[in-house]
Amino acid sequence: MAAVVSEEAIKQFSALMEQLEEPLKTTFQHVHQGYPRGTVMRFLKAREWNVPKAHKMLMDCLNWRLQNEIDSVLAKPIVPSDLYRSIRETLLVGLTGYSKQGQPVYAFGVGLSTFDKASVHYYLQSHIQMNEYRDRVVLPGASNMFGKQVNTCLKIMDMTGLKLSALNQIKMLSTITAVDDLNYPEKTETYYIVNAPYVFSACWKVVKPLLQERTKKKIKVLYGPGRDELLKVMDHEALPHFCNREGSGSLSDGVDCYSYDHPFHQQLYNFVKQQALSQDIVGPLKQGSMHVHVPVPDIEDAKIAETIESELHKLREGNGLSRSFNRINIEGP
Repeated sequence: MAAVVSEEAIKQFSALMEQLEEPLKTTFQHVHQGYPRGTVMRFLKAREWNVPKAHKMLMDCLNWRLQNEIDSVLAKPIVPSDLYRSIRETLLVGLTGYSKQGQPVYAFGVGLSTFDKASVHYYLQSHIQMNEYRDRVVLPGASNMFGKQVNTCLKIMDMTGLKLSALNQIKMLSTITAVDDLNYPEKTETYYIVNAPYVFSACWKVVKPLLQERTKKKIKVLYGPGRDELLKVMDHEALPHFCNREGSGSLSDGVDCYSYDHPFHQQLYNFVKQQALSQDIVGPLKQGSMHVHVPVPDIEDAKIAETIESELHKLREGNGLSRSFNRINIEGP
């Protein structure tokens, strides 16, 4: 019965999307990249297979893309390159390889990202460029490489360095999460949390009950660097450097996956610059960030952010300090 209901929902939603007119039709093509059924399914999953709610969510996404010129974000390089390097040093993210199933593996240095060398607009622009490059280049490339459709990724979230004084980081991460949840839903199959300190454990305890069951199943909290568990789903070469103290395949000529000098970031940055040149931009590239409107978070996301902030305040008041705590054993969900 569930399969029949799901197929009927996909059919109804797809019929609605076939009625799109320009410019919504073109921006929808940028979203689905030739696979409209997969996109329809993602938005349905995000709204518990409720067709009207999923349709509204996708239409809001398309209008957000038009209003903020997201379709052309990959032709808007962050210049000068030193500014982009600073962003890479303070928003720690990188592509480390692929899982055994062909999914791109992304690493995020949540605890050590400081977001303090550029405006929020630049960080948001960089994050959206990463999303669009994933959807337009990385995932299609993985599909070709593995000979099957690959439309999700894995994310390894390194909590090393997470502190009680991390409210600024939490606010920036909440902004990024709002953009992702409402405009790039169901693009991540599993989140692996590694190197989690006490402060994460305390926040996780109060946040977990607020999550939908679908979201809980995606989050795996691993002990320490999680190396053994991660090797069940990916080869050694795809492990981020922080998960393998013996050295890792995510190091390229001694450069870790977060670095501006890592091949992935060089390819992404050069791709954006080439896209800008191909769109007949005359003269030198102009400095200046995109000012992307951040959508209002879902009630669930807003409640989670509020709960985390409240818990951090309690911990700071209770301990009278803002230092990192020693790592402890945390059981997964």
